[in-house]
Amino acid sequence: MLLTPRNEARRPVPGAPHSRPRSTRRLRMPALLAVAVSTCLLAASAPATPLGVGDHLYPHLGNPGYDVASYDLSFTYPGTNTKPLKAVTRIDAWTTTDLDRINLDFAHGKVESVEVDGEPASFSSAGEDLVVTPENPLPDGSWTRITVRHSSDPVYGEGQEGGWVRTSDGLAMANQADAAHVVFPCNDHPSDKAMFTIRVTAPNGYTAVANGLRTDVDRAGRTTTWTYRTGHPMATELAQVSIGRSTVLHRTGPHGLPLRDVVPTEHRERLEPWLEKTPGQISWMESKIGRYPFETYGLLMADAATGFELETQTLSLFERELFTGSTFPKWYVESIMVHELAHQWFGDSVSPRTWSDLWLSEGHATWYEALYAAEKAGKPVEARMKAAYAASDRWRAAGGPPAAPKKPEAGKKNGIFRPNVYDGAALVLYALRQEIGRPAFENLEREWVSRHQDGSASTADFIALAEEISGRHLDGFMQAWLYGEKTPPMPGQPEWKAVDPEKKPAKSGKAATAAKTGKAAKTGKAAKTGKAAKAGKAAKTVQTGKTVKTGKSGRTGMTTEPAKTTTTGKVARSAK
Repeated sequence: MLLTPRNEARRPVPGAPHSRPRSTRRLRMPALLAVAVSTCLLAASAPATPLGVGDHLYPHLGNPGYDVASYDLSFTYPGTNTKPLKAVTRIDAWTTTDLDRINLDFAHGKVESVEVDGEPASFSSAGEDLVVTPENPLPDGSWTRITVRHSSDPVYGEGQEGGWVRTSDGLAMANQADAAHVVFPCNDHPSDKAMFTIRVTAPNGYTAVANGLRTDVDRAGRTTTWTYRTGHPMATELAQVSIGRSTVLHRTGPHGLPLRDVVPTEHRERLEPWLEKTPGQISWMESKIGRYPFETYGLLMADAATGFELETQTLSLFERELFTGSTFPKWYVESIMVHELAHQWFGDSVSPRTWSDLWLSEGHATWYEALYAAEKAGKPVEARMKAAYAASDRWRAAGGPPAAPKKPEAGKKNGIFRPNVYDGAALVLYALRQEIGRPAFENLEREWVSRHQDGSASTADFIALAEEISGRHLDGFMQAWLYGEKTPPMPGQPEWKAVDPEKKPAKSGKAATAAKTGKAAKTGKAAKTGKAAKAGKAAKTVQTGKTVKTGKSGRTGMTTEPAKTTTTGKVARSAK
């Protein structure tokens, strides 16, 4: 996810596979799983309880006892964003222990019925879990199918972050980090990736697009059903469904890769100059880390003020205004496009094993965003990293070290997307390149995405591979950079200094006045979007088109060039 500096924040084909999925996809937390599974094995008469796989940042996310192989999702859109969609979710999974009950993550919507292997099953809610009790217990190693008929409601209370995004003419999805389960029942954790088939039925005149490639279009009377299927496993937080009065534009990428972009029809011509940049950007990324990992790619330009851009697998979500507005310079918008594209390798193809491993996703996307800006727009990586180094101690104090982020504040589940996992994590990669040398670092990057393609991987996996590729013991070096409270000295740059987080920066002139009033200081022609910053909210500065963020902020994008300010008063977002 990438926060943009305009708005406030609101990560086998079904029925076909009959071989056990790779066990490496499952989260390895033996002690925590043992406790959770023992709870799941309680007698059916015991009260239903919410479970989880023991993720440090989201303790009740995901569920133990089974490994999902595939999802088959069906949504029927009523032609309005104010009414629930009718939905059917079919899950094919292997059990990994004896189960009397099956916990699914599902927190928003009405469940009409549940079947397990074609037989009716009882169900109840416990926290944000849907607890299913089959007529007969499921033994370890069973292939099972769970079918849930339910509603999927795009209307939420004020506290909800993510899920359905209501656009000017339909819907889109933004499920990172833990919101897929407000859209459909699932095992909502990136450690359990699965294949997806997605069907959307909508009134004629609407266009539906989802992850993967389209396999069927069925027009019947006043409705059309669109079917899409992924060619690679996907985490639930990366699911995408677009429903709107849209135009789908097709083009060809490197090696004949089919590309499709989804745009509001009225903005098609204005967006085309941006969209035609994608093939070249894919070629650039392939020159750095190897072949694009999926069956298709494209951009979904949503007519919505989300406050972020999001790397949903094969179809990245963007705010349309990012491209049709005039807030940011061209080079910066292009670097955001590359940030989301880089996520297709880092975060989508190779997913974080736990949410504490988020730095592997956001840090790499930020790194390639910075490299692209350096090569294509002359924005030096070293200048950005030096500025990040100066701020790194503050980021660690506020959000935790890059690989040990602090838990999000109550009611702010997306609060893990702080600068420490964006530029703070990219700074770790820069330090590693300084330490082991450019050739070894570039080999590491290529081997990382190749070895862990279609799976999930951890920080420990990355450290081990870095040692293998470099032929050096790096555990102490990486531990300090990833888990230390203070930023270690930068190899080769002994003059770089971090600002003491205990010291408040001096204020002077207009900046001091702005800080007191809560308004952003203006320099030159300050870009204004949305509402002006209100008192008590920190002004966000855009330095050469990049954002210094606070609160739910993601990236800093700091450079040594003069700062320009934007008085949005809202949180800057970045590509998750």
